[in-house]
Amino acid sequence: MIERYSLSAPATTLSQRFAADVPEFYKPRYNAGPTQLLPAITNTSPQGLSVFYWGRPPKAAGNKPLSERIINVKLENLLDRPMLQKALFKTRCIIPADGFYAWKKIGKKSIVPHRFVTDQPLFSMAGFWEEFEDEDGSMLHTFALITTTANELVATVTDRMPVILTPESEKIWLSREADEIVLLSQLVTYPAAAMNHYTVSPRILDSRIDVPSLLTPTPPADQHGNLTLFD
Repeated sequence: MIERYSLSAPATTLSQRFAADVPEFYKPRYNAGPTQLLPAITNTSPQGLSVFYWGRPPKAAGNKPLSERIINVKLENLLDRPMLQKALFKTRCIIPADGFYAWKKIGKKSIVPHRFVTDQPLFSMAGFWEEFEDEDGSMLHTFALITTTANELVATVTDRMPVILTPESEKIWLSREADEIVLLSQLVTYPAAAMNHYTVSPRILDSRIDVPSLLTPTPPADQHGNLTLFD
């Protein structure tokens, strides 16, 4: 499961990279996590950045475990579930990012956080968005990331990774004309040779912390702050 990523680029860089208007209230995110309001670009409004909840808004998510907050959708399930097939045609989006985080288990109760980056200073992750009405009658928008089997590099830490798009595949994924076969052909595993990773501070595990220093490489340490030889 992918439950954290970063988007540290300034608004001007983000606008240029994705050819989209960026709202004035945009701010870089170093520890983007579920239930937060985060930037997305949809197939219905690709000319500008929208701001959607990742998975579910805090009130709707409550104390549900991450697995029930619909933050990830497995690529392998797209053709097996009618609801996802419908989303494939109607509610696609891309999620801008410059890195994502994953935890490496080094024992029964210990994990070491890693940050993964690509050969693109800014990239996008494929996703679906949804619109629904909450208990108060307000319309809310959410998104979920599409994940796939990890490549050789990511697999040293975790078995899943987001579907990372190239600039060319982004255009197709957001196109209103592309058919099912073409859309699905864009959802491939990003090559390990075009990626890198390093260990980061275990502070990343606290979703309340959102500061630039989280992107800094640090010696491998578990969630308890214990240094480890495993990275």
